[in-house]
Formats: sequence, structure tokens, C-alpha cells
Amino acid sequence: MLELICLRHWPTDWNLEKRLQGRQDRPLCDSSVAELAALAIPDELQTLEWYCSPLRRARQTATALGLDATTAAMLTEMDWGDWEGQRVTELRRQDPAGMAAIEDLGLDLCPPGGESPRQVLHRVSNWAEQLRLRGCSRAGAVCHKGVIRALFAAACDWDMRGRAPHRLDYRRLQSFAWDGKRWHPAAFNIPLRQI
Repeated sequence: MLELICLRHWPTDWNLEKRLQGRQDRPLCDSSVAELAALAIPDELQTLEWYCSPLRRARQTATALGLDATTAAMLTEMDWGDWEGQRVTELRRQDPAGMAAIEDLGLDLCPPGGESPRQVLHRVSNWAEQLRLRGCSRAGAVCHKGVIRALFAAACDWDMRGRAPHRLDYRRLQSFAWDGKRWHPAAFNIPLRQI
């Protein structure tokens, strides 16, 4: 069994503007850098093997928290395709019926030119299986909301339609267990340490 403890990167300007970021490589905003200066990963998790998405916002978050994280391409954010840079509210306003139909696909929602949460789950699960087969039983990952939501959906048997079964605080750690076949919930909303 592999326990994967995930943390979403801190916000960028596009997060604050509620824009879909996806693969766009935006840096953290100044307020995020200031917040991270007062935070640390809990002591008992410092010595884990840490990984991070290659996108700058994840790497900056890992570095600010003092983590020596190895870059893992499989942790890259969901590809939002043609929707990157846009706001969901704008997309809904432009095509209410079309967006409702796409959003109702849940795990199979796939933006034009992008990927679905199910595809994200598949690539992250393949990566987790490589870690497990290598003998890793516990690892950390600084990644993205799309990655964490895909893991959360699989762990909680949620098809991403309707309300989520739990409320995740994306400024806290989320832990999932991979048994080689499926994901299980381990612990949600583990706080960071104030320094």
C-alpha cells in the first residue's frame, strides 16, 4: 500500500481571478509567497519522499515549504485545453446548455483540446503504482486541485456529479492510499504547521 499525501500549490493571480489555469505556467502571487513564509509541512512528514508538478506554482510552493521535491510530470495539472485562461462563469454564460451537458459528464468532463479527470486519475495512478512497486509506502506530492479532485473522487467513489461527499480545504494536506488497484481515503484536511 502507498499513502500519497497531497498539497495543492498556493494561489497565483489567475487563481484569485478564478481563471482555469491548467498547463499555463503562472507564478505564485506575492501574497502566496508571504503566506508560505509562515508555514511548514508537519515535522513527521518532512522526511517523506516529496514530489511536485513541474509547473512553477507547484515548484515554488514546495521550495517555500523547505521541501527538496523531485519533479514528476504525472503530477501536472489537468489540461483544460481551449478553456485555459477563461472563467467557468463566462463559459456558462456563453453556452449555458452546452456547458451544463459537459459538466454533467462528471469524471468524463473533457474540455475541447484538453483531458478529463478520469484521464488525470489514470496517469497519476500509473505513477503511484510505479512508486508502490519500487517499495515506497509513503510519499508527498505538491500538485494541483485537478489532481487532488481526481484522487478524491476515486477514493470516495464520487463520480464528480452533484455535491462532493466531503469538503476539502486546499490549503491543507489530503491523504490517499493506493493498493495497486484502487484509491482509498486516508485523511483529509491535515493542517500545515505555523512557524
